Amino acid sequence: MASRADSAAAAATSRDEMGRSATRLIRQLGLVRLLATLGFLVFALAIARYSTEMPLLGDAENAMYDMRAANFAKKVDQDPRILMVVYTDDTLIDTGQRSPVDRTILANALTNIDRMGAKSIGIDILFDQPQDDDEALKTALRGMRTPTRVAYASNATNTEAIQFRQQQFLEQFLKDVTTDKTKPTSIRLVTDSDGVARRWPDQPNNLPPIMVRAMTPPDPAFADYRGAIRFRLPLSSDRPVINKLPIDLFADPASAEFVASEVKGRHILIGGDFVDFDKFDTPLTRIGDVVTGESQMIGLEVHAHMMSQLLDKDRPFAFPNWSLWPMALAVVIAGCITAISQARAWIMGLLLGSQILFFMTAPFILQYQGFDTLNLPSFGWATGWLLAYTSVGAAARVVGSKQRAFAQNALGKYLPRSVAAEILKDPDKLALHGEKREIFCVFTDLEGFTKLTHAIEPEMVAYLLNNYLDRLADVVLQYGGTLDKFVGDAVVAFWGAPIGFPDDGERAVRAAWALYEAGEDFRRTAPDGVPPIGRTRVGVHFGEAIVGNFGGEGRIQYTAFGDSMNTAARLEAANKNLDTRVLVSREAAERSGLDWYRPMGRIVLRGRAKPVDIFEPAPDRPESERQAIAELVAAHQAGNDAAVVQLTSQLAELGQEEAIANLFKRLGQTQKGESYVLG
Repeated sequence: MASRADSAAAAATSRDEMGRSATRLIRQLGLVRLLATLGFLVFALAIARYSTEMPLLGDAENAMYDMRAANFAKKVDQDPRILMVVYTDDTLIDTGQRSPVDRTILANALTNIDRMGAKSIGIDILFDQPQDDDEALKTALRGMRTPTRVAYASNATNTEAIQFRQQQFLEQFLKDVTTDKTKPTSIRLVTDSDGVARRWPDQPNNLPPIMVRAMTPPDPAFADYRGAIRFRLPLSSDRPVINKLPIDLFADPASAEFVASEVKGRHILIGGDFVDFDKFDTPLTRIGDVVTGESQMIGLEVHAHMMSQLLDKDRPFAFPNWSLWPMALAVVIAGCITAISQARAWIMGLLLGSQILFFMTAPFILQYQGFDTLNLPSFGWATGWLLAYTSVGAAARVVGSKQRAFAQNALGKYLPRSVAAEILKDPDKLALHGEKREIFCVFTDLEGFTKLTHAIEPEMVAYLLNNYLDRLADVVLQYGGTLDKFVGDAVVAFWGAPIGFPDDGERAVRAAWALYEAGEDFRRTAPDGVPPIGRTRVGVHFGEAIVGNFGGEGRIQYTAFGDSMNTAARLEAANKNLDTRVLVSREAAERSGLDWYRPMGRIVLRGRAKPVDIFEPAPDRPESERQAIAELVAAHQAGNDAAVVQLTSQLAELGQEEAIANLFKRLGQTQKGESYVLG
């Protein structure tokens, strides 16, 4: 049980350290380099998500997919459900007619096939020009008893294949032959930017259903399918996946009888198989079919593979587009984390090797398992990861270089970040001296921590204290303050030196509130078994102090001292008596430019004679509530006892809060702006 708790604490410490490393990296990088790094990370994210659609990278993704698809394509025996009936170059020679093809042969073949019991017929030939034998073909098509789908294409979706006049003739031709059995169908295929047919075509509204859907029973799973075409490989080179016979055999009644068995119960696809016409590259043929050696595939065969896939109900799971975003983000984050990791060399080597291996093998494994990896940006993952790793690594090296320069220039002496920046600009500032400056002083204290240290082990005390001080130090630095020192669990900081800025007051007060909130977060996230931790109290004051390097030549410290620092310390201590969290003097509040205070009256601090008007930041309270409390304090200072009583009664509900209840008590014990003296 203890070991598990120790492991959890160690893991939490590791996460905290990594978080602090990232925070320091961002802070130390500088605005210009930070923006440049973020720009590279955004670019890396875009590559990891959209590489399949980008120039060059898209070609690489396509090549990777083709490799996966070709190597893991299913090897099958010849499909007994589909037959291709094709015009060949020999047919063209015999008929003496090349384009358009001889339609009498088609009419005779259709008549014979119709008698042989085909399940459906699809014709991948456009009848877009008139021929002498058109009437014979029209008669055959109008007399079909087998469901027959005749090719249609439009100039809008295929400007290269058909012109407007051709489309007009085609539409009239189809109108003349359309019956209950004979209907038009779309033969549209799509290719990617590299001319390779990999995916199912979309279904434009101005086109009839694509041929393979029109020839088969409706399948809702494929109604809107736009994924990969599942090309199959033959078991042997002499038995192709889809059988193919020349149309001449079916045009002659005598020879048709010998091939009738090849037709019965099958889906018949009719088209052309010519040299250099209607040929497509596919993932299988792009580098040469690994079984047949074919370098391209006819369009009719692409339709046949789609039909075979549909009949097999082989719709592979494709990762939805929205899921590619978290994948891309995970890739970029992995690159960033690896770049800033402080792990040992052998662990770093293992991290790099395992991630590179993952990017190389994961898409292949998914393809092998039957997933559709067509739109999976595998090459983009590796590129995005590398870009993220390189950009964040470069940023980390820049920060490391700055840190080394600081260590050398400061001669190993610890100085706050703001002081270090000043000294790097002017090394002469390392000389010991002091100067009077008006600064905003901030003191903090952790309530009851000393008592807590007696109740827990020293190791836990060290862990808690380091964790707590790290959080508060980060807040001070985040708001541009100078971290003066740690005194036990207390943090001392100031704004306005060594470099002053116009918004020092605002940043100091905002930091004071953030210090309190950081303390509250620390309390909430304390490890199990630790007794309750008290609140962080904060005091803020503005005034004159002496600041500079003090401590002698052997060890210097940039610090501030004077009455203003003492006042801030006493304001912090006053929180305990007043049940407040953060107290800001009027001098600091008026110079902060913030309007989120509620006045907490006038008090005399311990060891002081001069009263101080105090305010508590309350950004978490409504403005109307802060205004009502301001009116109450103003009435007391004016000596308007009746108004004080009335307002106190109206605000009685707020008295449930300790700080307000304490204010009500103090106003009741003093008269006409009289200061409340802390004992």
